[in-house]
Amino acid sequence: MQKFLPLFPLNLVAFPLEDLNLHIFEQRYRDLINECLDDGKTFGIPVFLDGKMPGFGTEVKIVKLSKKYDDGRMDVRTQGIRAFRILDFQNPMEMKLYAGGLVELLPKPEISPSVMIGLTQRVAKLYEYLGEENDFDPSKPQPYSFQIAHKIGLSHEQEYDLLKISTETERQGFLIQHLERIIPILQEVERTKKRIKLNGHFKNLDPLNF
Repeated sequence: MQKFLPLFPLNLVAFPLEDLNLHIFEQRYRDLINECLDDGKTFGIPVFLDGKMPGFGTEVKIVKLSKKYDDGRMDVRTQGIRAFRILDFQNPMEMKLYAGGLVELLPKPEISPSVMIGLTQRVAKLYEYLGEENDFDPSKPQPYSFQIAHKIGLSHEQEYDLLKISTETERQGFLIQHLERIIPILQEVERTKKRIKLNGHFKNLDPLNF
């Protein structure tokens, strides 16, 4: 399915069904948000990565205008809908200050509580090493992969790669591979911390028999 969207490029990855708060201050994006509010339209947040737009992003809707300042700045609450791939980019759109483009909409994400045991186990292990509470909820109406994506140490590039994956099963497999790489590093850091703490303490050592 194709659709023309006003576009708001950002140096971040917005995921489908993610809640995202935005502070709008540039005039072109004030215009974009005001027109979306007036017409009930959605807009797109394409990923801006390494000084360019590689082509994928997320369609979002405005959930609430939280605050409008006297100088025209705005705080808005948005929520992701689904990912897209840019087919044609116009900067700016005709008669507008902001960009737009024809996009191919990817299927809406599957809403399923099914999560791979291997993924939940690795997330639990990661948060154990970090000393943080693991409060992710597989029953939440958002794919588990998107729930945890910003919070398990993915790079910007890896988050972008995750956005491009079309099925939840593949996304979870991608995240398992990532966690399999970083958990051993944290394990070694934890062992190193324990060795450092022992250094300088009086030690009760058994004598050696030669």
